[in-house]
Amino acid sequence: MISTALLAIGLVLIVEGLVYVLAPSLVEDLLAALRALPEGQRRTIGVVALALGFVFVAVAKSLGA
Repeated sequence: MISTALLAIGLVLIVEGLVYVLAPSLVEDLLAALRALPEGQRRTIGVVALALGFVFVAVAKSLGA
């Protein structure tokens, strides 16, 4: 269980780090666009991302990961 959690956190950090290394100006543009959205919309985006994450984890688990 802990090894799976560490693997997941490590993969998130790799992807996040790649974004900052490959396209730092894109990150700034994305943050500016997010600041322009109302708080309710940002929460909705967060809930959708959370739900998609759970779906991805469930699919990965069902495939044997």
